Amino acid sequence: MHTPESSKDTRYSPEPKDVLWTIPNAISVLRIMTIPVIAVMVSQRHLMISLVLIVVSAASDGVDGFIARRFNQVSRVGQILDPIADRLLILCTILALGFAHILPWWLLIVVGLRDLVMGILILILAQHGYGPLPVHYAGKTGTAMLMLAIPTLILADFQDTHFFGILHLIALAAVLWGVVLYWFAGVLYILQGAKLIREDTLHE
Repeated sequence: MHTPESSKDTRYSPEPKDVLWTIPNAISVLRIMTIPVIAVMVSQRHLMISLVLIVVSAASDGVDGFIARRFNQVSRVGQILDPIADRLLILCTILALGFAHILPWWLLIVVGLRDLVMGILILILAQHGYGPLPVHYAGKTGTAMLMLAIPTLILADFQDTHFFGILHLIALAAVLWGVVLYWFAGVLYILQGAKLIREDTLHE
């Protein structure tokens, strides 16, 4: 399998291994399993439980990354599971927030369309023998902003006061910036993927 070059320093990011069961992978699987629970809690407006679950899920994202790097448990499966868990958490939570009338539906379409495009790109790259593309800082920043803004939106919906109204506007602005960065990174991935496919086609 081809692996596009990454600018990451291997001292901080060990080479991925072809192993399935690692502690970081188990954490990622648990994160994915909690996503439907979070979505149901949000859609039914059990906001405090939802907030706690989202915070724990977001914290576990950093924990599994730290464990993977610190104890040399970076795996190819983990490189796929981790972004899948992030995207599913964002997509399902935004869907639930739409059902709860906390976020507009067009936002779900914008986020969902980006992930659909990325899914198609991954499938096309796989046909050419390429694995996951290196993570771009813009994508990580956009994901982080969305994962911080979503629980803030839930928190802002607790009370109908001036303070929580301002908090809602700030969180909504963060969501919009997060979506912009999310799509900006998506365009970069598309350009990078197109370059790899073009080079692969020329070498055939």
